[in-house]
Amino acid sequence: MAGRLLSIGECMVELMQAEGDLLRKGYAGDTFNTAYYARLFLPDDWSVDYLTAVGTDTVSDEMLAFIEKTGVGTGSIRRVEGRSPGLYMIHLKDGERSFSYWRSVSAAKTLADDAAHLRSAIEASDIVVFTGITLAILAPSAVETLLSELRRAKAAGKGVVFDPNIRARLWDDKAYMLETISAGARAASLVMPSFDDEAVHFGDTDIAATIARYRGLGVENIVVKDGPNGVTLSFGDAPLHFVPSAKVDEIVDTTSAGDSFNGAFLARYATDGDAGKAAQFAAETAAAVIQHHGALVSKDKLERSLDIEIL
Repeated sequence: MAGRLLSIGECMVELMQAEGDLLRKGYAGDTFNTAYYARLFLPDDWSVDYLTAVGTDTVSDEMLAFIEKTGVGTGSIRRVEGRSPGLYMIHLKDGERSFSYWRSVSAAKTLADDAAHLRSAIEASDIVVFTGITLAILAPSAVETLLSELRRAKAAGKGVVFDPNIRARLWDDKAYMLETISAGARAASLVMPSFDDEAVHFGDTDIAATIARYRGLGVENIVVKDGPNGVTLSFGDAPLHFVPSAKVDEIVDTTSAGDSFNGAFLARYATDGDAGKAAQFAAETAAAVIQHHGALVSKDKLERSLDIEIL
Protein backbone atom coordinates (compact mmCIF):
# COMPACT_ATOMS: atom_id res chain seq x y z
CA MET A 1 0.00 0.00 0.00
CA ALA A 2 1.41 3.36 -1.04
CA GLY A 3 2.03 6.07 1.51
CA ARG A 4 4.04 9.13 2.48
CA LEU A 5 6.48 9.52 5.35
CA LEU A 6 7.36 13.05 6.45
CA SER A 7 10.35 13.69 8.72
CA ILE A 8 10.58 17.06 10.51
CA GLY A 9 13.76 18.56 11.92
CA GLU A 10 17.20 19.96 11.16
CA CYS A 11 19.70 18.81 8.56
CA MET A 12 23.20 20.20 9.16
CA VAL A 13 26.54 20.35 7.41
CA GLU A 14 28.60 17.47 8.80
CA LEU A 15 32.38 17.51 9.06
CA MET A 16 33.90 14.10 9.73
CA GLN A 17 37.39 12.67 9.91
CA ALA A 18 39.01 11.60 6.65
CA GLU A 19 42.53 10.42 5.83
CA GLY A 20 45.30 12.17 7.71
CA ASP A 21 44.23 15.49 9.19
CA LEU A 22 41.62 16.15 6.50
CA LEU A 23 37.88 16.58 7.04
CA ARG A 24 35.13 15.35 4.73
CA LYS A 25 31.96 17.37 4.29
CA GLY A 26 28.55 15.75 4.36
CA TYR A 27 24.99 16.56 5.38
CA ALA A 28 23.16 14.89 8.26
CA GLY A 29 20.94 15.35 11.30
CA ASP A 30 18.87 12.88 13.30
CA THR A 31 15.56 13.33 11.45
CA PHE A 32 17.20 13.51 8.05
CA ASN A 33 19.22 10.38 8.82
CA THR A 34 15.99 8.59 9.66
CA ALA A 35 14.42 9.79 6.40
CA TYR A 36 17.50 8.62 4.47
CA TYR A 37 17.32 5.07 5.82
CA ALA A 38 13.53 4.92 5.51
CA ARG A 39 13.89 5.92 1.85
CA LEU A 40 16.45 3.16 1.26
CA PHE A 41 14.14 0.44 2.58
CA LEU A 42 10.63 1.61 1.65
CA PRO A 43 9.18 0.46 -1.69
CA ASP A 44 8.92 2.88 -4.60
CA ASP A 45 5.20 3.48 -4.07
CA TRP A 46 6.08 5.25 -0.81
CA SER A 47 7.42 8.78 -0.84
CA VAL A 48 9.72 10.15 1.86
CA ASP A 49 9.86 13.91 2.37
CA TYR A 50 11.77 16.22 4.66
CA LEU A 51 10.40 19.34 6.33
CA THR A 52 12.87 21.93 7.54
CA ALA A 53 14.04 25.41 6.63
CA VAL A 54 17.30 26.40 4.93
CA GLY A 55 18.82 29.67 3.80
CA THR A 56 19.24 31.15 0.35
CA ASP A 57 23.03 30.77 0.32
CA THR A 58 25.29 28.42 -1.65
CA VAL A 59 25.58 25.92 1.23
CA SER A 60 21.78 25.67 1.32
CA ASP A 61 21.71 25.10 -2.45
CA GLU A 62 24.23 22.30 -2.08
CA MET A 63 22.32 20.74 0.82
CA LEU A 64 19.05 20.69 -1.13
CA ALA A 65 20.80 19.12 -4.11
CA PHE A 66 22.25 16.42 -1.83
CA ILE A 67 18.89 15.67 -0.21
CA GLU A 68 17.23 15.32 -3.61
CA LYS A 69 20.02 13.00 -4.75
CA THR A 70 19.22 10.61 -1.89
CA GLY A 71 15.62 10.35 -3.11
CA VAL A 72 14.18 12.29 -0.16
CA GLY A 73 11.71 14.96 -1.26
CA THR A 74 12.47 18.65 -0.68
CA GLY A 75 9.07 20.14 -1.56
CA SER A 76 8.28 20.86 2.09
CA ILE A 77 11.55 22.71 2.77
CA ARG A 78 11.17 26.48 3.17
CA ARG A 79 13.95 28.94 2.29
CA VAL A 80 14.62 31.81 4.68
CA GLU A 81 16.59 34.92 3.74
CA GLY A 82 19.46 35.78 6.09
CA ARG A 83 19.75 32.28 7.56
CA SER A 84 21.95 29.28 6.76
CA PRO A 85 22.27 25.62 7.75
CA GLY A 86 23.91 24.70 11.03
CA LEU A 87 27.23 22.85 11.09
CA TYR A 88 28.69 20.16 13.34
CA MET A 89 31.96 18.27 13.60
CA ILE A 90 32.30 14.65 14.72
CA HIS A 91 35.09 13.73 17.13
CA LEU A 92 35.76 9.99 17.41
CA LYS A 93 37.49 8.02 20.15
CA ASP A 94 37.37 4.21 20.12
CA GLY A 95 34.27 4.32 17.91
CA GLU A 96 32.34 6.58 20.28
CA ARG A 97 31.54 10.07 19.12
CA SER A 98 31.23 13.56 20.51
CA PHE A 99 30.27 16.72 18.65
CA SER A 100 31.04 20.41 18.28
CA TYR A 101 28.16 22.54 16.94
CA TRP A 102 27.75 25.88 15.15
CA ARG A 103 24.03 26.60 14.70
CA SER A 104 23.30 30.11 16.03
CA VAL A 105 21.77 31.29 12.72
CA SER A 106 20.36 27.92 11.67
CA ALA A 107 17.37 28.36 9.38
CA ALA A 108 15.87 25.17 10.82
CA LYS A 109 14.98 27.10 13.97
CA THR A 110 12.19 28.69 11.90
CA LEU A 111 10.77 25.43 10.51
CA ALA A 112 7.43 25.85 12.35
CA ASP A 113 7.05 29.59 11.79
CA ASP A 114 4.65 29.10 8.86
CA ALA A 115 1.77 27.24 10.51
CA ALA A 116 -0.25 26.88 7.30
CA HIS A 117 2.72 25.34 5.50
CA LEU A 118 3.30 22.97 8.41
CA ARG A 119 -0.32 21.84 8.49
CA SER A 120 -0.44 21.27 4.74
CA ALA A 121 2.67 19.08 4.79
CA ILE A 122 1.48 17.01 7.75
CA GLU A 123 -2.03 16.56 6.32
CA ALA A 124 -0.52 15.15 3.13
CA SER A 125 1.40 12.48 5.06
CA ASP A 126 0.61 9.08 6.55
CA ILE A 127 3.56 8.88 8.96
CA VAL A 128 5.16 11.92 10.60
CA VAL A 129 8.52 11.68 12.39
CA PHE A 130 10.06 14.18 14.83
CA THR A 131 12.53 14.12 17.71
CA GLY A 132 13.56 15.87 20.89
CA ILE A 133 16.19 17.72 18.87
CA THR A 134 13.44 19.06 16.62
CA LEU A 135 11.76 20.47 19.73
CA ALA A 136 15.01 21.68 21.33
CA ILE A 137 15.95 24.05 18.50
CA LEU A 138 12.54 25.78 18.40
CA ALA A 139 11.26 28.73 20.41
CA PRO A 140 8.49 27.78 22.90
CA SER A 141 5.78 29.30 20.68
CA ALA A 142 7.03 27.30 17.69
CA VAL A 143 7.12 24.13 19.80
CA GLU A 144 3.44 24.61 20.59
CA THR A 145 2.63 25.26 16.92
CA LEU A 146 4.33 22.03 15.91
CA LEU A 147 2.86 19.93 18.73
CA SER A 148 -0.62 21.28 18.05
CA GLU A 149 -0.42 20.08 14.45
CA LEU A 150 0.99 16.72 15.54
CA ARG A 151 -1.78 16.23 18.09
CA ARG A 152 -4.24 16.99 15.32
CA ALA A 153 -2.54 14.42 13.08
CA LYS A 154 -2.62 11.78 15.83
CA ALA A 155 -6.33 12.41 16.40
CA ALA A 156 -6.89 11.94 12.66
CA GLY A 157 -5.31 8.49 12.84
CA LYS A 158 -1.93 9.27 11.29
CA GLY A 159 1.19 7.59 12.58
CA VAL A 160 3.08 10.16 14.66
CA VAL A 161 6.54 8.91 15.62
CA PHE A 162 8.70 10.53 18.31
CA ASP A 163 12.28 9.75 19.29
CA PRO A 164 13.05 11.78 22.45
CA ASN A 165 16.76 11.77 21.48
CA ILE A 166 17.60 13.86 24.54
CA ARG A 167 20.59 16.19 24.12
CA ALA A 168 20.77 18.22 27.33
CA ARG A 169 23.23 20.76 25.94
CA LEU A 170 20.54 22.00 23.55
CA TRP A 171 18.21 22.96 26.38
CA ASP A 172 18.63 25.94 28.71
CA ASP A 173 16.45 24.54 31.47
CA LYS A 174 16.14 20.89 32.57
CA ALA A 175 12.58 21.21 33.86
CA TYR A 176 11.44 22.73 30.55
CA MET A 177 13.33 20.01 28.66
CA LEU A 178 11.57 17.18 30.53
CA GLU A 179 8.21 18.90 30.24
CA THR A 180 8.63 19.43 26.49
CA ILE A 181 9.87 15.87 25.85
CA SER A 182 6.81 14.59 27.71
CA ALA A 183 4.56 16.86 25.64
CA GLY A 184 6.16 15.49 22.49
CA ALA A 185 5.37 11.95 23.63
CA ARG A 186 1.72 12.86 24.28
CA ALA A 187 1.44 13.97 20.65
CA ALA A 188 2.81 10.65 19.36
CA SER A 189 1.33 7.24 18.64
CA LEU A 190 4.77 5.58 18.61
CA VAL A 191 7.70 6.60 20.83
CA MET A 192 11.21 5.24 20.25
CA PRO A 193 13.41 6.24 23.22
CA SER A 194 16.96 5.18 24.04
CA PHE A 195 17.05 3.75 27.55
CA ASP A 196 20.35 5.36 28.53
CA ASP A 197 18.86 8.82 27.82
CA GLU A 198 15.74 8.00 29.81
CA ALA A 199 17.73 6.68 32.77
CA VAL A 200 20.01 9.72 32.92
CA HIS A 201 17.40 12.44 32.46
CA PHE A 202 14.14 10.95 33.77
CA GLY A 203 15.72 8.69 36.39
CA ASP A 204 14.19 5.46 35.04
CA THR A 205 15.62 2.49 36.91
CA ASP A 206 14.81 -0.07 34.23
CA ILE A 207 13.11 -0.43 30.85
CA ALA A 208 9.81 -1.34 32.50
CA ALA A 209 9.83 2.09 34.17
CA THR A 210 10.42 3.81 30.82
CA ILE A 211 7.53 1.91 29.25
CA ALA A 212 5.23 2.63 32.18
CA ARG A 213 6.01 6.35 32.07
CA TYR A 214 5.27 6.65 28.35
CA ARG A 215 2.14 4.54 28.77
CA GLY A 216 1.06 7.03 31.40
CA LEU A 217 1.43 9.79 28.80
CA GLY A 218 -1.01 8.04 26.49
CA VAL A 219 1.47 6.43 24.10
CA GLU A 220 0.08 3.26 22.52
CA ASN A 221 3.27 1.82 21.00
CA ILE A 222 6.79 2.01 22.45
CA VAL A 223 10.17 0.77 21.18
CA VAL A 224 12.91 1.07 23.81
CA LYS A 225 16.42 0.89 22.34
CA ASP A 226 19.16 -0.24 24.70
CA GLY A 227 22.26 -0.40 22.51
CA PRO A 228 24.08 -3.75 22.74
CA ASN A 229 21.45 -4.99 25.21
CA GLY A 230 18.77 -5.16 22.51
CA VAL A 231 15.32 -3.68 22.02
CA THR A 232 12.07 -4.05 23.97
CA LEU A 233 8.73 -3.57 22.21
CA SER A 234 5.46 -2.65 23.92
CA PHE A 235 2.66 -2.50 21.35
CA GLY A 236 -0.95 -2.10 22.37
CA ASP A 237 -2.16 -4.92 24.58
CA ALA A 238 0.42 -7.42 23.29
CA PRO A 239 2.97 -8.86 25.74
CA LEU A 240 6.40 -7.23 25.86
CA HIS A 241 8.62 -8.50 23.07
CA PHE A 242 12.44 -8.52 23.29
CA VAL A 243 14.69 -8.40 20.23
CA PRO A 244 18.44 -8.97 20.78
CA SER A 245 21.05 -6.73 19.23
CA ALA A 246 22.83 -7.87 16.09
CA LYS A 247 26.47 -8.93 16.02
CA VAL A 248 29.03 -6.19 15.42
CA ASP A 249 32.54 -7.19 14.39
CA GLU A 250 34.12 -3.77 14.90
CA ILE A 251 32.55 -0.49 16.03
CA VAL A 252 33.84 2.28 13.77
CA ASP A 253 31.39 5.15 14.30
CA THR A 254 28.15 5.11 16.31
CA THR A 255 26.96 8.48 14.95
CA SER A 256 23.72 7.26 13.37
CA ALA A 257 22.99 4.06 15.26
CA GLY A 258 19.59 5.12 16.61
CA ASP A 259 18.59 7.07 13.50
CA SER A 260 19.31 4.16 11.16
CA PHE A 261 17.40 1.84 13.49
CA ASN A 262 14.42 4.20 13.38
CA GLY A 263 14.42 4.52 9.60
CA ALA A 264 14.78 0.78 8.97
CA PHE A 265 12.14 -0.05 11.60
CA LEU A 266 9.59 2.40 10.20
CA ALA A 267 10.16 1.19 6.63
CA ARG A 268 9.53 -2.46 7.52
CA TYR A 269 6.72 -1.78 9.99
CA ALA A 270 4.90 0.47 7.52
CA THR A 271 4.90 -2.20 4.84
CA ASP A 272 4.23 -5.44 6.76
CA GLY A 273 2.95 -4.39 10.19
CA ASP A 274 5.12 -6.88 12.12
CA ALA A 275 6.91 -4.89 14.83
CA GLY A 276 9.11 -7.80 15.94
CA LYS A 277 10.44 -8.49 12.45
CA ALA A 278 10.85 -4.77 11.84
CA ALA A 279 12.92 -4.43 15.02
CA GLN A 280 15.13 -7.37 14.08
CA PHE A 281 15.81 -5.90 10.65
CA ALA A 282 16.43 -2.49 12.20
CA ALA A 283 18.91 -3.97 14.69
CA GLU A 284 20.80 -5.61 11.83
CA THR A 285 20.81 -2.33 9.91
CA ALA A 286 22.12 -0.33 12.88
CA ALA A 287 24.84 -2.93 13.44
CA ALA A 288 25.92 -2.57 9.82
CA VAL A 289 25.85 1.24 9.96
CA ILE A 290 28.11 1.57 12.99
CA GLN A 291 30.81 -0.42 11.22
CA HIS A 292 31.29 2.48 8.79
CA HIS A 293 32.24 6.14 9.10
CA GLY A 294 29.64 8.90 9.00
CA ALA A 295 25.90 9.16 9.61
CA LEU A 296 24.79 8.06 6.15
CA VAL A 297 26.17 4.77 4.88
CA SER A 298 25.89 4.21 1.15
CA LYS A 299 23.47 1.76 -0.42
CA ASP A 300 26.20 -0.51 -1.79
CA LYS A 301 27.97 -0.81 1.58
CA LEU A 302 24.70 -1.68 3.32
CA GLU A 303 23.85 -4.26 0.69
CA ARG A 304 27.18 -5.99 1.31
CA SER A 305 26.86 -5.80 5.09
CA LEU A 306 23.25 -6.98 5.20
CA ASP A 307 23.60 -9.41 2.27
CA ILE A 308 20.46 -8.05 0.62
CA GLU A 309 19.58 -6.13 -2.53
CA ILE A 310 18.10 -2.69 -1.88
CA LEU A 311 15.74 -1.86 -4.73
